[in-house]
Amino acid sequence: MSTRSRVQTADNAPRPARTAPSADPARARRCTEALRDIAEDCTVVSESLLLNAYSAAALNTELLQRLVALRDLVDEAIGVVVVRQRAQGEPLADLAPIAKRTEDRLRKKYDPPSVDRALATRRRPNPATPAHNTEAAADTPILRRPGQRLASALTRMKEGSGRRQREFAEKMGVHESYVSRMLSGQRDPSWKHVKIICDVCGVDPEWMKPLWEAAADVQPSNANDPVTYLRTYLQGLHYALGSPDPEVILTAAQHTISAHDLSRALYGPGVPDWPVIDRLTVVLQSLPTITRPLWRRAQAAAESAPTDTLN
Repeated sequence: MSTRSRVQTADNAPRPARTAPSADPARARRCTEALRDIAEDCTVVSESLLLNAYSAAALNTELLQRLVALRDLVDEAIGVVVVRQRAQGEPLADLAPIAKRTEDRLRKKYDPPSVDRALATRRRPNPATPAHNTEAAADTPILRRPGQRLASALTRMKEGSGRRQREFAEKMGVHESYVSRMLSGQRDPSWKHVKIICDVCGVDPEWMKPLWEAAADVQPSNANDPVTYLRTYLQGLHYALGSPDPEVILTAAQHTISAHDLSRALYGPGVPDWPVIDRLTVVLQSLPTITRPLWRRAQAAAESAPTDTLN
């Protein structure tokens, strides 16, 4: 048989299916983290869209801006999922029919280097309320605002200690009315004053730090142990609510979480799934927008830590 015949026969034979790409665990992890960011961003934009949709004063231009932003986020997420599939060594044939595109189209549109560059320069949306609706911030129930949660905790601490308000004022070097406004939530306390209240009451100030940082809108200080930070924040919320018994919390949650879920969230081991933290946050009179990033950091730390270190 001639060389030409052999080539022609090979050309006419069915070509073998394209093999799955080689796995890239590091890229797969980056994609997983990016996907979580984008999913959160979708929630931020969706909440803003919902707020606009229920406002009679919302402009069509504002509605369309949020719809376009949501569309772009979805397309960005699709690209991350495609690259994650390849990085995990899985075939694109599994995704093509769902995306309603050919494997070749997915491969060309969402090539890993392009997606990597896009993720490196992406900017996340701010969970801001619409400019035309300046009273929107007032829609948040007062008791759920982080400053009020801190004030409630400090008030319970003061009442439980039996100390007089004058003692706190003297330690701080301020008038009693100043302390009264701090404890009622009318004035934001400094960390220095929170520490004084804790010291006078014989309480470790670090226990109140997550509540204060949420109220002051500053970044969490305990970056080395996000699991403990999340638990401390939830414990602070529980204390601010009057330390209700587990059954009271489970009833308030309409038993959508279990006693085991509640115990894990407050004391460990590990980190419960987001629906548990979400529901518990609402029951403890706080806002999921505050606990969500804390939970994400804790979950990421829990996933990378040895099992025996999560107690």
